[in-house]
Amino acid sequence: MFKKLDILIIRSFIGPFVITFFIALFVLVMQFFWLYMDELIGKGLSIWMIVQLLMYMSATLVPLALPLSVLLASIMTFGDMGENFELVAIKSSGISLLRFLAPLGVFILLVTGGAFVFNNNIIPVANLKALSLLYDVRNSKPTLNIKPDQFNNDIQGYSIRVGSKDEDGFTIHDIIIYDHTDMVGNNKVIIAKEGQMMPTADKQTLIFRLKDGWRYEENYKGGMHDAEYPQTRMHFAKWDKVFDLSSFNFTRSNQDLFKNAYQMMDVKQLYEVLDSFDRNSDMSYKAITSYVAPYMTFNNKLKEDSLLKIKLAGVKTPARAYDSSFLKLIPEDKRLVMMQTVSNNMRNLKALMDNNCLNEKLQKEKTMQFSVEFHRKFALSFACMLLFLIGAPIGAIIRKGGLGLPLVFAVVFFITFHILNITGEKLAKSSSLPPWAGMWMSTFIMAPIAIWLVITATNDSQIFNKELYLRAWRKVRGYFPSKKSALAK
Repeated sequence: MFKKLDILIIRSFIGPFVITFFIALFVLVMQFFWLYMDELIGKGLSIWMIVQLLMYMSATLVPLALPLSVLLASIMTFGDMGENFELVAIKSSGISLLRFLAPLGVFILLVTGGAFVFNNNIIPVANLKALSLLYDVRNSKPTLNIKPDQFNNDIQGYSIRVGSKDEDGFTIHDIIIYDHTDMVGNNKVIIAKEGQMMPTADKQTLIFRLKDGWRYEENYKGGMHDAEYPQTRMHFAKWDKVFDLSSFNFTRSNQDLFKNAYQMMDVKQLYEVLDSFDRNSDMSYKAITSYVAPYMTFNNKLKEDSLLKIKLAGVKTPARAYDSSFLKLIPEDKRLVMMQTVSNNMRNLKALMDNNCLNEKLQKEKTMQFSVEFHRKFALSFACMLLFLIGAPIGAIIRKGGLGLPLVFAVVFFITFHILNITGEKLAKSSSLPPWAGMWMSTFIMAPIAIWLVITATNDSQIFNKELYLRAWRKVRGYFPSKKSALAK
């Protein structure tokens, strides 16, 4: 009988789990799409390129979609069983809720292990593909769009303005082209009454076939004091101006440039990098000591004319030798040299220490980023088990299936978990908390809630039953007589 119940609970869970997973993933992908829509539209990207980007981003969003789907599916599964009195029948037969949760617990444990394998092996590759492609998309130029009565500077070295465009989109009128390719200002200007824009078949060049226009050019001649700027004016009845559009082509960057980022590493690589950071940190402290040592010693030449010479000669130093000024003990002909030397040494030492402090700060921030990513792979994987232990007892308590009330509880708990997770990550990156404490903060806070919910559901608590609160409200109102009963008396 237990085997049949195990199969029943797992079958009841898998359906909602798969459906809610793809729904959650779709919502997260759409959120990404709307966030970067302005940077994707107008770049001339092919449909396949956009599909590729969405596929890679979908893979990177799986660690967030998976815990949400586990939470929602567990609430729906146990809520539906409670609503149909299946849980009551199972408990009446002597089977405890914990025993009933055991098969799903094993299944979620496998899901947790699979999530870790996915986070450790697939996510770094997906991040490399997605972030490199997104970088290329964000840095690519938009498609050339020349609008009437507006200067267009998309083509490097040129500023183009057209007065009007015909309905065909190719015929243009009142054209002005400023040629800045010589990097000396507006020394070349082209004006034409009308023309046509004709892109080539390979989209690599754009030809402006201009008619009835003038070309103005200024050439610099002479020296600095006798410079001359002779102007050349040429009329043309028909002339083709060719623009190079190769800069508008979408080009892919070398993905090896992104491989050293922490998002593109697995647990083993992150551990090796963190270990190398620790070794470099120890070496940097030793290096600072060796850098500072030369600035903390006296000049040998000054020693011969200082108090050291007096002491070696057996002359007793007066008790109040330092009361007025140490400079009085330095020979007058060497005071200026000594003061300049001390000032330069202190300035160099301060610059050296500032540089080392800045490097140490940057190294510490980098170490925090790698440490946070290291713990993220474990924390987000364990979140599947944590949210299951929250969702299953909630479903058993509320005894409501479907997407109504279960969805409300799932959203509330997941948003709470997500906010705690983001807050812990920011605290870790700002060095307010250790990386392990920041990334596991949401788990530490919500684990007691999960334990309390499991105990409450095992004891058949009515904590989420509205009738319990209605009865309590009636009792409270009973202690306060209404106005009508008071007037009747």
